[in-house]
Amino acid sequence: MKARVVQFRRSLKRIHERHFILDVGTGSREEAGKFDGKEVVWKSPAGKEIKGKISSPHGNKGLVRAIFEKGLPGQARNDEVDVI
Repeated sequence: MKARVVQFRRSLKRIHERHFILDVGTGSREEAGKFDGKEVVWKSPAGKEIKGKISSPHGNKGLVRAIFEKGLPGQARNDEVDVI
């Protein structure tokens, strides 16, 4: 399954470098909760893979929060990741 990287997880003064908000195509928080614990993989154009894990739903519109091993580059925004 595919998901789309929406944004870094951030607050007013801090950006969490390894945390990202993903859109998995669900419409509610309850549906997004089913993806809790699944692994995600981002593949760079050069073939490098960065793995992560979905930790929890984010908000009420079906987005999820994913924590990656290391931070993704800024070019990963609006890019697709694989949900395993």
